[in-house]
Amino acid sequence: MNILFINSIGRDKFGGGEKWMVNAARGLAERGHNVVLGSKKNSKTLDYATSNGVKTTVFEIRSDISPLSTLKIALFLKWNAIDVLICNLNKDVRVAGLAARIVKTPVVLARHGMLLCGNKWKHKVTLTRLVNGIITNSKTIRESYRNYGWFDDDFVKVIYNGITIPQHIITHDFSRRFPGKKIIYSAGRLSEQKGFTYLIDAAAILKKTRNDLIFTISGEGKLETELKTQAAQAGLEDSFIFLGFAADIFPYLKGCDLFVLASLFEGMPNVVMEAMAMKKPVIATDVNGARELMIDGKTGLIVPSKSPEALADAIAKIIDNPDLLEEFGKAGYERVNREFTMPAMADNLEHHLQQKMLEKKHNL
Repeated sequence: MNILFINSIGRDKFGGGEKWMVNAARGLAERGHNVVLGSKKNSKTLDYATSNGVKTTVFEIRSDISPLSTLKIALFLKWNAIDVLICNLNKDVRVAGLAARIVKTPVVLARHGMLLCGNKWKHKVTLTRLVNGIITNSKTIRESYRNYGWFDDDFVKVIYNGITIPQHIITHDFSRRFPGKKIIYSAGRLSEQKGFTYLIDAAAILKKTRNDLIFTISGEGKLETELKTQAAQAGLEDSFIFLGFAADIFPYLKGCDLFVLASLFEGMPNVVMEAMAMKKPVIATDVNGARELMIDGKTGLIVPSKSPEALADAIAKIIDNPDLLEEFGKAGYERVNREFTMPAMADNLEHHLQQKMLEKKHNL
């Protein structure tokens, strides 16, 4: 198959959806398919794709209507005889999906790592006219779309994210900077979605009764100044540390004592999977995919979102119990290694694309 992925997220943005696309593209290429990933020039997505051996091209999609981009993509689809187009954002579907319909590209799919479409007419038109299916990574998202009543039952396909567990990682030594402290780590874009404001509040609650906890965050984003100000006003300048963007968070995961996800919403949170792969216990908010990935009380704890008190209580409950931390970490590793491997994801994706190609051929 000739496959094109398109992801027009901002140049400086990079998260789980972008990582999924690169990993999916690499996995399909390793199975002998001709795969290209298109994104914005000088973007972190293209840099990551290139570093992982994925072929890339540049597409600039800035809005829902972009005639020049539609024309450029249509020509690319035609000249490269693309069989499958997989789009990321809604504007990617509208611009690239239209190009695919113009040149009659056989299969167009939207990949939704989180709930991207509400029950609105413009989303209905986009997804019923321009795509042949949706790929998502959690059953909860599939059920939400199913309840809209727009699609047949097999229109939305759940393919769980996969991970390649690195074998050789140099552990980040937090003890050099924070001797004798317990390290609670998190990572993600510094945006409202990731709930870091609630994690800061949780850290402030715990700070009232103890001074042995260090919270560290990898990530950058538009709320960076606001979050740093919040932490400073809470008296956490020395115990809530912003590490900046990290292309590889595995060294930090391996070096921490506990990973916390404070998000308000997610799809299937890759970063939780990565923490589990590093044998780390996880505390996560009850967002889409968390209960499909984790087992509450076995691989970590799941708490309500938007609740600093719940986060603080969960951290206090396990951070002083090294045997329980180790038990949760081991169980999480075994679950990821069994259920969420990269080969399994790539195999499932390849099979699904082949099935969609056959369906399209039979419907001609």
